Amino acid sequence: MTDTLSAGLLPFEHEPYHRFSDPAVADAQRAAFRQVRETHVGRTFPLIIGGQEEQGSGTTDVVNPADTREVVWRFQNATPEQLERAVQAAQAAFEDWRFSDPLQRASIFKRAADLLRARRLEFNAVMTLENGKNWAEADGEVAESVDHFEVFARETLRWAQGKPVYPMPDEHVTMHYEPLGVVACISPWNFPSAIPLGMALGAIAAGNTVLWKPAPETPLSSYLMVELLFQAGLPRNVIQFLTGTNDVLGDPLVDHPGVRMIAFTGSRAVGCRIYERAAKVQPGQKWLKRVIAEMGGKDPTVVCADADIDAAALGIVQAAFGYSGQKCSACSRVIAEASIHDELLEKVTALTRTLKGGLPEDNADLGPVIHERSAARIMDMLAADHGSARLVLGGDQQDTGERTGGYVSPTILADVDPRDPLFQEEIFGPVLTFTRADSWEHAIALANDSDYGLTASFYSRDPAKIAAARQRLHVGNLYINRKCTGALSGTHAFGGYGMSGTNAKVGGPDYLFWFLQTKTVAQRY
Repeated sequence: MTDTLSAGLLPFEHEPYHRFSDPAVADAQRAAFRQVRETHVGRTFPLIIGGQEEQGSGTTDVVNPADTREVVWRFQNATPEQLERAVQAAQAAFEDWRFSDPLQRASIFKRAADLLRARRLEFNAVMTLENGKNWAEADGEVAESVDHFEVFARETLRWAQGKPVYPMPDEHVTMHYEPLGVVACISPWNFPSAIPLGMALGAIAAGNTVLWKPAPETPLSSYLMVELLFQAGLPRNVIQFLTGTNDVLGDPLVDHPGVRMIAFTGSRAVGCRIYERAAKVQPGQKWLKRVIAEMGGKDPTVVCADADIDAAALGIVQAAFGYSGQKCSACSRVIAEASIHDELLEKVTALTRTLKGGLPEDNADLGPVIHERSAARIMDMLAADHGSARLVLGGDQQDTGERTGGYVSPTILADVDPRDPLFQEEIFGPVLTFTRADSWEHAIALANDSDYGLTASFYSRDPAKIAAARQRLHVGNLYINRKCTGALSGTHAFGGYGMSGTNAKVGGPDYLFWFLQTKTVAQRY
């Protein structure tokens, strides 16, 4: 970046991951778990409205998905009156924050990045206890959150410059961007740090204020991030932090006439509901609400006959079973040319057998899915009649002894028909299907046979096939000869096609545009 405002920033570099193979680093992570258990477990955390902590109408327990007998902490249930006051506080704060100096915003994000670097292991431990990620998965997400702070600091300054226009001989004409207003950020449980932070930073960097609603399963990862932003210098009224039940923070939040924009990540069903409800102009509403939504995927990996089969097998296992398949970008469909199908299936199965199940807090390869009811839903789907589908591995639940939780074994099914729900529907668990293709062109066609279009991987050594895949695979994020998970903020701008959402590419160079409106000013000489 060479513009004047950003000239003082160092070149961007992605935050490195911790090396847990180093005994000293592993010991430090274990110490962080002990610290979190001493300081956070058993506590009840507040709402934040107008910069002040508040209690709600009661509390909701947050349980450890690795052992659902353990309540780790509790959060407040906001009331309708508190939602109304939160919107009013956000509207009032907007009148000041909209005129804040972009350098101020960027400086806050830079300070927040430094604060988070110092607390990464703590944030890792909190996330593991809330949503069951192992150390590496949690650390990768918290590192991405550091990257978000650094990326958005730079994007804040870049978008503050406006854009040049073609000149007029007798006018001075400028085009610049202004914020929208109050943005409701509604986030999921599977990435409770990076996803809500990315949406909120998009809003705040553009000069908007935020209603931050975390998933009820993972509120502490969000609460700590909000408090960290305040510690970094963000005015406390810029974010209103709300937890509670859907009857208060579901439709009423989306419908509120004071909400200018909704940023959502979650299920297809909820995303479609938000999109529909937001289109209705409510009494007193003076705008058409803007919505960005990321709603999941049914992500394929295409493996051509000329591919590096070992590299493909490793990438498939990592993308399919990392965090028990609970990523919108997870590989859930393998589509392989018939000549190498059986070899690839054998290698993927062998690698999957090496995965060790157990407690995420002990850094097991494979932990639980988020709920026992999610495990029951997955098992019900597997138990249905799937015609030609053949169970190769798994299909059951792990034996966890006295622990309670949704421990689903990594499952592989072969000979899955493209018309089968296993091929078409998002499962959101450790379930991987294999389907044969007659040719690499047929494989691309099968990969595109989906309502979704988020990520895909394509393995081939042939430049002509790779060029065709670049053009023909209908996804927002295409990865050539690598796994389809692990997008990096600032590099792999993330967002999909079709029912995967609105293609707002978080971490990319045009993301802030979604949170802005454009003003042209022409002054006659």
